[in-house]
Formats: sequence, structure tokens, C-alpha cells
Amino acid sequence: MSGSGTPTPPPPGDDPTGLQSFAALLRRMNAEFNRIAYEFAQAQGLHLTDMQALIAVLDADTDPAGEPMTPGRLRKQLNLTSGAVTACLDRLEQAGHIRRVRAADDRRVVHLHYAQAARSLAREYFRPLARSTDRARGRFTPEELAVVVRFLTEMNEELLLLRQGAPPEVRHQPEG
Repeated sequence: MSGSGTPTPPPPGDDPTGLQSFAALLRRMNAEFNRIAYEFAQAQGLHLTDMQALIAVLDADTDPAGEPMTPGRLRKQLNLTSGAVTACLDRLEQAGHIRRVRAADDRRVVHLHYAQAARSLAREYFRPLARSTDRARGRFTPEELAVVVRFLTEMNEELLLLRQGAPPEVRHQPEG
């Protein structure tokens, strides 16, 4: 991973917790994550869509309450055609990043799993990001981190509902 070396500008606007500041900070963070993911994809000869698929498979593999990722779920999650998902999975499997495994109870169902060797490769590549994240976390109290986790959880839920087209009145309203 390479760093830009430029200092992070302060949040815009007069209100550091206002919507404009949040939007700018989230865009900046997202842009940096995307840059790092793009560099990894380039180093592995992958497309950005392949990276999105890898992340989805990894998240499904590491979610104790979740079910294994399938090509159909991946198609819906990434909003791709069946053909595009097949091509993506073919590239990922050929590069050794995923394994396709038939379900034991229904051989028609294919589960997607992150290959262990690829997981180790990604872990090594992203280790500097993990260290940076840990350093940033270390500058907050457990109580502050709990608020950050709650915000990120709520933000992810809102983004999922937005992607699914849920009307605003269906979305979670804060208690109080």
C-alpha cells in the first residue's frame, strides 16, 4: 500500500458533526479504502468487481449468523447479471481466491468460500491498514468506540435499506 503523504484537511463547514462534515469525511474514507482495494486488485490481476465479490464472500464466511455466499446472492448484492457473476467467479477461482463447494444437502446449490491461501495473501497485504486502524482505535476510549460502532452499524443499515429501495417511513427511527 502506498500513502499519499498529504495531510488530511479539516472537516468542511462550521459544524464538525453536521451532515456536510460527515458526508465529506465518509467520502474521503471511502475513497481511501477504494484506492487501497484497487491497488490490491491491480497487484492480483483482478477487476474492482472481483474485489467487491471477494469482500462479499469474506463477509459471508466470517459472519457466524450468516449463511454461505451463493452465486445468486452475490448477483443480487453486486447488482450484476448472471453472466457477469459467472465470469467474475471464474476469474476468482482460476486465480485461487475462492472455492466453489456444492451444498451437501442440495447438490444444485453452490456455496462460495474464500480460499485459505488467498486469505493469507490478503491478510499480509492489508496488515498495514489493520495496524493503522488499530492505532486510530487506540486514541479513543471504549465508550467512544461503542458510539462509533453504533454509528457505523446504523449507517450500514440505512445504506442497505436505501439500496433495497425501502421508503423512509420503513427505516429505523431513533428511539427517544
